[in-house]
Amino acid sequence: MVQAYILVQTEVGTAQEVSGSVSEIEGVVRVDAVTGPYDVVVLTEADTVDDLGEFVVSRVQRVAGITRTLTCSILQL
Repeated sequence: MVQAYILVQTEVGTAQEVSGSVSEIEGVVRVDAVTGPYDVVVLTEADTVDDLGEFVVSRVQRVAGITRTLTCSILQL
């Protein structure tokens, strides 16, 4: 199991709508609206790193209102 945080920038005024849309996607564990350079932080999980990449590109980045994402994989140290 691979987990990652996806940091999301949204169009102005769409963070709440984006949060709601992303939270309905299978594989999303948690969604939080935040302050700072990113508007939404998404905790997600997938079976493999390849599945995670596919998930971000094919599911998350296609949500209306998202302008940019940054994926931060969680390491098990």
